[in-house]
Amino acid sequence: MQAHMITPPFLKTGDRIAIVSPARSITFEEVHPTLRILQKWGLEVVLGTHVFCKSDQYAGTDEQRVADFQQMLDDDSIRAIFCSRGGYGTVRLIDRLDFTRFNQHPKWIIGYSDVTVLHCHILRHCGIETLHATMPVNIREGMPPENLESLRNVLFGTRIRYLMSPLPLSRNGAGEGVLTGGNLSILYSLMGSVSEPDTDGKILFIEDVDEYLYHIDRMMMTLKRAGKLDHLQGLLVGGMDRMNDNTIPFGKNAYQIISEAVSEYAYPVCFGFPAGHCDKNLALIMGRKVSLKVEEKAEIIFS
Repeated sequence: MQAHMITPPFLKTGDRIAIVSPARSITFEEVHPTLRILQKWGLEVVLGTHVFCKSDQYAGTDEQRVADFQQMLDDDSIRAIFCSRGGYGTVRLIDRLDFTRFNQHPKWIIGYSDVTVLHCHILRHCGIETLHATMPVNIREGMPPENLESLRNVLFGTRIRYLMSPLPLSRNGAGEGVLTGGNLSILYSLMGSVSEPDTDGKILFIEDVDEYLYHIDRMMMTLKRAGKLDHLQGLLVGGMDRMNDNTIPFGKNAYQIISEAVSEYAYPVCFGFPAGHCDKNLALIMGRKVSLKVEEKAEIIFS
């Protein structure tokens, strides 16, 4: 990773942005609300050639999904790339993408869940900030307004600061470091690869959904044994919703499992940050230096 992180240019009225589908398939009906919102923001939306293709669970073949993403990386007129949805499939593309042009002309890469592959790989190899935020598949009437407000604020250059009431098991303290992480299952799957996250001196964010509790423990133990939890400046834990259990109960919920895994360390821990697979999904700038203070309230300030 580069010593100094690079912030892509902020958006302005008239900019062209793209929507591509690097993972699971999506329909036009699911994307249509996003098109209207982005156009209201004064942006011109360009759809990937294969954005609505379908090949089994994927949005087209690996070749089609690579072609779409590469085209948008290489097109200097495109100022941001929205991933339409997560699911699974981005890891099949990552080693086939050429980031040469992207490094020369950075642009915002936006998404969460399976898009964690891109967040980690780009942070490690390009040193360019990316945006962990809501995706077209989630944008609909009735969603929390903060999801879109925080997304728009980051993209158009408004400084963001979050203040919240941390949930029980949080640990008081203060830390400062570059924000990294994303979906816990994806972080676990990247271990031992060239996209593996570097967590030393960082603020780590994790979230997950629809996992077995024993597997949350397995993943946390893997991160711990790999030294990924040793030298953090802080831990930010987002949604851990819709967890599954076995016939014989595991005996702890997801937050308790995570709390136990980091109990020997002294850095601040904030449970319940509203991001990830939960109704409220606030935008997080991955690669940006942040300060985390956990007391009666938890405060996250992006530098």
